[in-house]
Amino acid sequence: MPLSAAPRPSTTSTTSTTSTTSATSASRSRLARLARLVPLLVVALPLATACGSGGSASPQQTGAVTAPPSGTPAGNPSSTPASTQPGILAVTTAGALVQVNPGTGSIGSTLVPSGVYGDEISVSPDHATVYYTQKSGCTLTVMSVSTSGGSPTPVAPGELPAISPDGTRLAFAQEPLIVQGCLPGGSNIASDFKLVIRTLGSGTQVTLPLPPQVISGGLFQPISHLSWAADSIHLAVSVSAVQDNEGWGVNIVDTSAAPYYSVPGPGVTVVPVTGSPTAQRSYLREGVFLPDGNLFVSRACCGGVPVHNTSRLMWEVTSAGVLVHQVAIGYPNLEHVSLAADPSGRWLLYLAGTDLYVSQDGNRPSKLASGFIAATWM
Repeated sequence: MPLSAAPRPSTTSTTSTTSTTSATSASRSRLARLARLVPLLVVALPLATACGSGGSASPQQTGAVTAPPSGTPAGNPSSTPASTQPGILAVTTAGALVQVNPGTGSIGSTLVPSGVYGDEISVSPDHATVYYTQKSGCTLTVMSVSTSGGSPTPVAPGELPAISPDGTRLAFAQEPLIVQGCLPGGSNIASDFKLVIRTLGSGTQVTLPLPPQVISGGLFQPISHLSWAADSIHLAVSVSAVQDNEGWGVNIVDTSAAPYYSVPGPGVTVVPVTGSPTAQRSYLREGVFLPDGNLFVSRACCGGVPVHNTSRLMWEVTSAGVLVHQVAIGYPNLEHVSLAADPSGRWLLYLAGTDLYVSQDGNRPSKLASGFIAATWM
């Protein structure tokens, strides 16, 4: 079957993970650059020309350019009874964790009224528990709450929780919150960036840091999204820029073997960027596993300082980066994040800015609702 979740710092270039520089002065310089970049997150960029189609970007998203398999239903959620669709959980721009009607896009019950942080929420395989991130000041905490409501429970310091398909392990990131008012001190904070794998039954944790050569250089590669493969062993780790908006990419991490979450090496492979336009300058903004082992990715072209993206492509690719199916041509001026596939692989969703889009069987996505910073299936 061909194809069928608060925005992180935005934009730009191909996967790049290492560089060497003076640990003290260079790290402070990078933090200063990051501080200057933070305001860009809330500034709407001019609509750019869509280089993926060779023409101007449409004011609406363009549907799949490769044909879906014969006999698959149309990808308009409103044309399919809501009972046949999985449910949707989302985080509003006001920070509330809510249920969303998958047929109408209307907001139903509220599980957590405020303080929820994006861009990732995760639902246990038995649909009983939601894992999310709670923000309090400059502190981020992974929390859990029942899908039927009740009092939330702290799990561990961190963010971006992703529960494994077998329900036994929870992956999440531990890293400083780099936003205005929360910039960390110190000359080298690279050692503070970690991927944590927690066994839920025992509470034991395995921590995968950045490699020593990256830490010693004073660089850091923030995690921006996590997604488990169906085997509950491999993890797609979407990473943000290392420095100067360079370094976006998706790493496949074998959690049974990898000592680190970044840089190609034992247990870590990087999903290459292939195809057109300009594969050498394009980058993968985010990627999530599909049940068959392929990936649903947000592919952007091209980066730089100041930001100047000219296309956003929503693709299904193999783990080797080879295009299988194009789901949509997105908006060049918007981040396309919070990607999610349901366990059947038939339903996809993602956010374009704060708009929630849904695709069935790899067909053209339809806008379902607006006003969200994270979403997932339940």
